[in-house]
Amino acid sequence: MTEPGLFTLGVEEEFQIVEPNSRELKSHIQQIIEDGKMVLAEKVKAEMHQSVVEIGTDICRDINDAREQVTKLRQELAKLAQKNNLRIAAAGTHPFSHWKDQQITVHPRYQDIIENYQQVARANLIFGLHVHVGVDDRETALHVMNAARYFLPHIFALSTNSPFWLGRNTGFKSYRSKVFDRFPRTGIPDYFGSLAEYDNYVKLLVKTKCIDDAKKIWWDIRAHPYFNTLEWRICDIPMRLDETICLAAIMQAIVAKLHKLIKQNLGFRLYRRALIAENKWRAARYGIHGKLIDFGKQEEVEYKKLVVELLEFIDDVVDDLGSREEVMYVFKILERGTGADRQLAVFEKSNDTKAVVDYIIEETHVGL
Repeated sequence: MTEPGLFTLGVEEEFQIVEPNSRELKSHIQQIIEDGKMVLAEKVKAEMHQSVVEIGTDICRDINDAREQVTKLRQELAKLAQKNNLRIAAAGTHPFSHWKDQQITVHPRYQDIIENYQQVARANLIFGLHVHVGVDDRETALHVMNAARYFLPHIFALSTNSPFWLGRNTGFKSYRSKVFDRFPRTGIPDYFGSLAEYDNYVKLLVKTKCIDDAKKIWWDIRAHPYFNTLEWRICDIPMRLDETICLAAIMQAIVAKLHKLIKQNLGFRLYRRALIAENKWRAARYGIHGKLIDFGKQEEVEYKKLVVELLEFIDDVVDDLGSREEVMYVFKILERGTGADRQLAVFEKSNDTKAVVDYIIEETHVGL
């Protein structure tokens, strides 16, 4: 993505490469990338584990453009996988494949990460959704980020899609987030009073050799170091294309609303990371079926009631963004359950994680 404008979108999805007979993850990315060079060019890339493939859109003008691009990329990737007798599957973790059986992609960046983070990196076999929303300047982006942190658990709960790890039901709706928590510089950022304060933080980490580059700050939301975007990184990859588009639309609308408040000299109450992290924990554990804390009221509130409040908060910007229909899909997610809820329902009926993999593959291809 080159430098985008205001509220443009960029969507990145990480998929599992699965062998359809064994239903296990397959370290087969190189073949898919070779075959995909003609149709997907730079839009498909390898990740650290060779059983992970990422696709990323160009800059999308609006949510309709994002839908078109994500649909096309999923279609082409699914075709490439099938050509190699493989399938793509969209879930935050694989229900039973073990990280120790996966090959690591040969690349200096990944070798450096393995060298630095050891087993934490090797075991980081997870699959996420990243959404970039264009913001006109970095100072504004940072202030929007400060306020947007509050909504991270609300959005995360809707994406939860990783209840299994190494063949076990973890009891979490998103175990992916627990795996990623082992890395440094992850989770919810604290707020920064100014862009200068943030830049000084990054300079200090580089100077003291904690990082060589601001891209190694892997927060759940970050002002991107190279693009004029806010990058939302908290979500599990959802199974269905419609779910990805719904989440992207909500993220875009939150950024647009907070941006509007800032430009009107209005503010949104800022909370410390430690408080927001309490809600993230609840979202990871219970998904959409628990309660989150309303820190203003200092009380627990049913998640589904909070979603309605969130929709009311962004209501005055969604028509301008042309995303009302996509945002309202949230009620379908509440009705059908998140990916985690649906995976668990299949497992309850079948007591078989292979049946869960079959279901994930089927859902990944819905709408393609």
